Amino acid sequence: MDVRVAVVGGGITGLAAALRLRDRLPRARITVFDQATRLGGKLATGPLGESGAENFLARDPSGGESAAVALTRRVGLGDELVHPRPVPAAVVVDGQLRPLPPKTLLGVPSELSTVESVARPVAALDRDEGRPLLSPGDDPAVGALVRARLGDDVVDRLVDPLLGGVYAGRADLLSLLATMPGLAAAALTESTLVGAARAAIAASAAHRGTGPVFATVQSGLSTLVDAVVRALGPVDFRLGQPVRALDRTADGWRLTTGPAARPEYSTVDGVVLAVPAGRAHRLWPAVPPVEYASVALVTLALPEPRLPELSGFLVPAVEHRAVKAVTFFGHKWAHHGRPDGVALVRASLGRYGETEILHRTDDELAATVHAELSGLVGPMPAPVATTVTRWGGALPQYAPGHVERVARTRAALPPTLALAGAGYDGVGIPACIRSGEVAADRIALALGESST
Repeated sequence: MDVRVAVVGGGITGLAAALRLRDRLPRARITVFDQATRLGGKLATGPLGESGAENFLARDPSGGESAAVALTRRVGLGDELVHPRPVPAAVVVDGQLRPLPPKTLLGVPSELSTVESVARPVAALDRDEGRPLLSPGDDPAVGALVRARLGDDVVDRLVDPLLGGVYAGRADLLSLLATMPGLAAAALTESTLVGAARAAIAASAAHRGTGPVFATVQSGLSTLVDAVVRALGPVDFRLGQPVRALDRTADGWRLTTGPAARPEYSTVDGVVLAVPAGRAHRLWPAVPPVEYASVALVTLALPEPRLPELSGFLVPAVEHRAVKAVTFFGHKWAHHGRPDGVALVRASLGRYGETEILHRTDDELAATVHAELSGLVGPMPAPVATTVTRWGGALPQYAPGHVERVARTRAALPPTLALAGAGYDGVGIPACIRSGEVAADRIALALGESST
């Protein structure tokens, strides 16, 4: 008898899970539920380029291709892979753009001299006390560790904006183990923070080699979503249908969709929950909730602007500006160059705990970006086109102890229920894809993987 599997969530995590299920259980009847009316989640390509995630890591921590590159090749888009130009980035310090220092791990320096133009590390704090920085099981907040070892300036000017660019979070609230696992591992043997950063960078370079760090799909990440859907073959997609309840039955699971007055039920043998942790918690309360940050992405099409030769820049929260990061698409990506001289500039707004800025209208957000960009790099021409995309509850905030909580939660789940997604395993596209594939492997194992 063919098994039935439900994947709750139609973002790239859920789609990767569905494709792995198709590979592992070829005869399975797969249903993908999503409350949105389109697939792909935060992968969305619009007229002005990506309105969600922009690129992904090209290499896996073990040294091979990342899960995103492997999936891109798996669905026939290997020839579409492109890499960013080797253009430097900057960080705003006292209202001025300064080069982003080299040889740091998300802002944690491996050599103090490299960051002195941006931040003033307190070298005397990072004393070698003859024992490892951390003991097994320790998981401090990133900010607490770096402040204690190198002072406030390194956190506020470097670590916080770099983490903010990835997680829209604050260094003082984010888990070291979840956000910088390489540094956490090195801190178990190294006796200074600078030494731990140096060891972690060396270990990463040894694994990943010298190839490009990032990649994307030239025709847009929506193309990757479409290609995965085609590769899936016969799947029942139920869009615009949020799952309102999940109940365990004697021989499987029952999912409730539809309005409360006219509920609809689906019975399946296994379930992958590939939704944000808050929704997963409502469906299966043993899943711990995770806080999320909301962001807005504003893209301006500017006619013949004078832009610095940078891929973009970061803005620390201590600069007291609304914009937290800016990308110059045409400088960063060759395929975004336009013959008409129009440059695409994308800005990110929204930090965890700071929601006031996101209450502004789209026009107000676009005007804010234009004004702050002009103040930092010089007067900008009026945009000929603008897009504003809001991602409510977009980026999970991994509090200290996150990794251990997730491990305990998964160990206690019934074997035919799996969790996947950024809420647990990382915010990057490769991490989400890998999370979906591992969840699918769990379900396939529980339901009896086909040998065909």
